[in-house]
Amino acid sequence: MKNAMIKELLNLEETIAAELFEGKVYPWEVLPLIHDYILRTGPQLPESEYEERGENIWVAKDAVIWPTVSLTGPCIVDKGAQLRQCAFIRGNAVIGKGAVVGNSTELKNVILFNKVEAPHYNYVGDSILGFHAHMGAGSITSNIKSDRRNIVVKDGDEKIETGMRKIGAILGDFCEIGCGSVLNPGSVIGRDTIVYPLSSVRGVVPGRAVYKSADVIAEREM
Repeated sequence: MKNAMIKELLNLEETIAAELFEGKVYPWEVLPLIHDYILRTGPQLPESEYEERGENIWVAKDAVIWPTVSLTGPCIVDKGAQLRQCAFIRGNAVIGKGAVVGNSTELKNVILFNKVEAPHYNYVGDSILGFHAHMGAGSITSNIKSDRRNIVVKDGDEKIETGMRKIGAILGDFCEIGCGSVLNPGSVIGRDTIVYPLSSVRGVVPGRAVYKSADVIAEREM
């Protein structure tokens, strides 16, 4: 399933958590490893650049954290990130350099690569957002099936049994997710792809595409 491979989706030079992806083929393989990675990495971060702001919470000194933000560890907030009014960080979160987590956005068990923007009323759980990916206002990741069965990632007739009950979405670098969209469990959006507002997305969407609906996916002119 080429379109869902790490090498097709993500620039690993754009995350502090690059080592987690080493030896892996598909990005969701790292989701169960985020917790231990943070506990292992946080204490090793240079004290000249990062500070511990509570139990297992490491924040870059130049990050901007509004006083109404709720931070629960373990988490790492990297350099230049902005956590704005009423952001809710529930733990197991790696927030990249220059990332924006905005008004009433909730994160849980995620890796946000550098420059990610989830600025308005987003839920991002059990997900990985690639470099410069953008979540439009009100767009969310749905991370568990209604029948509570394990997630199967599908790309046309191909499918992968993940053995995991919770996977939200994997966004390739420079993805644009339209306002009010729902990314259903196990969605994978290719690099440089645009998803129309109010979309309901399932399965793997190729890179450099424009997703209008499940039946209408056009090639994006770059």
